[in-house]
Amino acid sequence: MARYTGPEYKKARRVGFSISETGKELARRPYAPGQHGKDRRAKLSDYGTQLKEKQKVRFMYGLNERQFRKTFEEASKMSGIQGENFLKLLESRLDNLVYRIGFASTRRGARQLVNHGHVTVNGKKVDIPSYRVKPGDVISLKEDDKNLKVVLESLSKVTKRVEFITYDENKLEATYVRLPERNELNADINESLIVEFYNK
Repeated sequence: MARYTGPEYKKARRVGFSISETGKELARRPYAPGQHGKDRRAKLSDYGTQLKEKQKVRFMYGLNERQFRKTFEEASKMSGIQGENFLKLLESRLDNLVYRIGFASTRRGARQLVNHGHVTVNGKKVDIPSYRVKPGDVISLKEDDKNLKVVLESLSKVTKRVEFITYDENKLEATYVRLPERNELNADINESLIVEFYNK
């Protein structure tokens, strides 16, 4: 399936969830898109509820179904709670961490930075957005790209970072210090519904 390149706001309104985690998408029109969006009051079945939860998370991290399912299957082979492991694997993607650091203002922008070869991990260029970053890895920008206007603008808007990342402002680099705890991730996600969806 080709990657979705349409309006992010429309996707967010469809699932009733801020996929940028800022709430901006639903601030003005907190209802489904389309002519009858305001009047849609359909009660979802169990399957519909589970599908909606899966789509929320898939849209948030910007994955296609195949990548998403593959990551879920990886999480099932890990020890611990499958749903939490799944979210931790998604958070460990390079494009997501570039976004969390603040090098880009959206995950889509972060993916583009990685794809275009601007990002390094432990001093080596990595241009694969799905690259799995390990705790202790250092994420930075190539020396020539540290003055990119789009990056500096994005960094200037950062007010707070997640606690599982430490950031050095002088070197413009961040360290992924540990896997996130569940309480540090989005509380509006019910990962157990995604587990139920795939384990039918």
